[in-house]
Amino acid sequence: MGIVRFGNLAGRTLVFALLSCGAIPILAVADDASHPDTLQALGADGEIFAELTRAPGEGWCLAWNHSVRHFRVLDCYRNVAGEMQLERSHQPDFAAGLGHSLGRGEQVSDGQGGYWINDIHEPVADNRYALRVGSREVDHRLIWEAGGEAHSLSLSEQASGERVILQLITLEH
Repeated sequence: MGIVRFGNLAGRTLVFALLSCGAIPILAVADDASHPDTLQALGADGEIFAELTRAPGEGWCLAWNHSVRHFRVLDCYRNVAGEMQLERSHQPDFAAGLGHSLGRGEQVSDGQGGYWINDIHEPVADNRYALRVGSREVDHRLIWEAGGEAHSLSLSEQASGERVILQLITLEH
């Protein structure tokens, strides 16, 4: 489960690490593992920074450090029958640019002074979106679970300041 392939990474640092900040619930139960889809991070020139299988039902998160408060923020997605959906989001504070919008999921305490916004179920248009990758201090990174292990890939180490497309490429189910 979770084939990971990385494109041309010459001169770039790639770090796989178990998440050291405690368990982050990333759903990894596949509805149909026989038809894995592919999550890609593409540079503006089409360079593949990351490519990993995400079968229907499997999830991943985009994590980053808030640019002002420097705490970790998470947006967690899931492959729902071939559709990329924003499932939930975690913020440890109501800092600038963060917060819950009425009618968009349910806000619940994380028990540590922050909060999760659960049950967002927001489809991502065309299964893709553009991200301006932050500096190494911001550290935009993909995190996911595969084979019972947590993994992380820093997009900031590969494409700081660049436009990156995150997209879910689906096969017919």
